[in-house]
Amino acid sequence: MQDDATGLQAVAEAQPDFARHLGARLVESTPERVVFDMQVTQDLANRNGVLHGGAIMGLADNAGGTATFLNLPAGRSTTTVESKTNFLRPIRLGDTARAVCEPLHRGRTTQVWQTTVTRGDGKVAAIVTQTQLILDWAG
Repeated sequence: MQDDATGLQAVAEAQPDFARHLGARLVESTPERVVFDMQVTQDLANRNGVLHGGAIMGLADNAGGTATFLNLPAGRSTTTVESKTNFLRPIRLGDTARAVCEPLHRGRTTQVWQTTVTRGDGKVAAIVTQTQLILDWAG
């Protein structure tokens, strides 16, 4: 369980470069819940001045991968095999997106996670459900 400052730091440092590129900042990580914050910057916005849907999906995918990673047996890895996003509200420039990822199913071969993305006012902006495949990775 990653519930102390040292554990959180280790999980934060193990994030892929893509998460850093998005500006995703790990706030909380346990096997039952992962939370990331991400500032909405011009680099992540669409032409309407709101967070691009692809950035939302990238944030949620990273949260689901991190959550799965925290639940893997030694020597196993994971990859996303399915992801569905419902976009409900925009998140404007300057606001912060918060992704809260919680398990729907944690099995031996697959895990299913739901990530709720909220904006600064607490309103839900998107809900992402994804399936992670557990695999032996010799790479």
